[in-house]
Amino acid sequence: MEFDIDKKYRNLPTVVLAGRPNVGKSTLFNRLLRRRRAITDPTPGVTRDPVEMDGFIEGKPVKLVDTGGFKLDRSGGGNRKAANSDTIDDLVLEKTLYTIKKASLVILLLEAGEISSEDEEFIDLLRPYRQRLVVAVNKTEGGRREADSWNLLSYGFEKVFMISAEHGDNVGDLEAEIISRLDFSAVEEMVEEFRPIRIALLGKPNTGKSTLSNRLTSSNASIVSDIPGTTRDVVEGSFRWKSHAGIPRDFVLLDTAGIRRRARITEDIEYYSVNRAIKTINEADVVILLIDAQEGLSDQDKKITALAHEKGRGIIMALNKWDTMPGVKNMFEAAADRIRYFFGQMEFAPILPLSAKDGTGVDKLLSTVVTLYSQLNTQIETGRLNQAVRRWLDETPPPSGPRTRFNVKYAVQVSTNPVNFVFFTSRTHVVGEAYIAYLRNRIRKDLGFHSIPVNIKIRPSGKRGDKKPGKS
Repeated sequence: MEFDIDKKYRNLPTVVLAGRPNVGKSTLFNRLLRRRRAITDPTPGVTRDPVEMDGFIEGKPVKLVDTGGFKLDRSGGGNRKAANSDTIDDLVLEKTLYTIKKASLVILLLEAGEISSEDEEFIDLLRPYRQRLVVAVNKTEGGRREADSWNLLSYGFEKVFMISAEHGDNVGDLEAEIISRLDFSAVEEMVEEFRPIRIALLGKPNTGKSTLSNRLTSSNASIVSDIPGTTRDVVEGSFRWKSHAGIPRDFVLLDTAGIRRRARITEDIEYYSVNRAIKTINEADVVILLIDAQEGLSDQDKKITALAHEKGRGIIMALNKWDTMPGVKNMFEAAADRIRYFFGQMEFAPILPLSAKDGTGVDKLLSTVVTLYSQLNTQIETGRLNQAVRRWLDETPPPSGPRTRFNVKYAVQVSTNPVNFVFFTSRTHVVGEAYIAYLRNRIRKDLGFHSIPVNIKIRPSGKRGDKKPGKS
């Protein structure tokens, strides 16, 4: 079977990177993908949730997963910070073992040098998966500490790969071994028309993003904890949902680190995580902003929404933990009105009640995602658009004063997802925001873009000294 790197595939074999903290798993993850995707930092335990991404190794498509580091030792400290750390370590280990059980192949990554007692525990823990295990020793650049590392053969391994994830030494040999151990017979090419809808889950820490992610993907891919800041990397998962009409749709879900106010970001790792979460907006089709129903809207929620709006993404504001709210009549309507009051420019964005914990409102949420995605990918034929424009101009003509007068010549839709229109006019400098808002509202109302951002640019029509169409 020939694989085209520009196409999408499903049923990919899964390759999982496992090992204790700070042995270089995330560095190897990025090396194999040929891009920076996982956070790398000398601080042990940076990766907590499994981070997965589709990529190519030796031209073959695989799903690569970077897991949180095994950390069997516990601090045993009596303070709250130590207790929180131990709790997260337990969750990371549980999540890592769950991921390994589902893997097609497991890469056990160790660090060059003498085998530690913790390494021996890892090896023993992975014995049930020996047939799906490849052992690699990292940080052996220039033959560094290789002699001690060969002692791994005494544990019954037939092969041990000495590599340097940072410098690339012998990584090619490891890649060849990975591909030789995988079965690609079930891999299917994905038709572009049915490309998965990409959803980004954004919001403050501890609003329920990981709980919703796990419910949607029917997995435990994201660590769920009451400790804010548990998620650091972007956790990517996929799932299929069948609507009430019986039509299945595929989704890719991006569960991100909670975005805090800049003044509260104290760790370099968390700062990097927040920036990664913001960049995730660029990769998404639809952003679901999770808002804690009890706490309400925050300044950070406004900033997240402004960023998503600027990028032209579909935006849904989900009031999560609605199951904890008192059953007062019209309470949701009052909460939605309050949000719209603070978000005057976002009156088009859907607001929904949700309980990620018990699943109430999930079907409505996904149905709304599909609706927004359809609107984002709607293309209006130029002739139909300009017939509508002439009608709008007749109903509400542009200002007629000598200093404010301008003529709208014609319009075109220049892109979908994001949706962008260009209106060619005379005297572009006098076209006011109020009239642009009028045109935008008519586009939404009359052309089917009811619930998504619509961007309008004004360009000169090419007459009376204006530049030619398409040039600003």
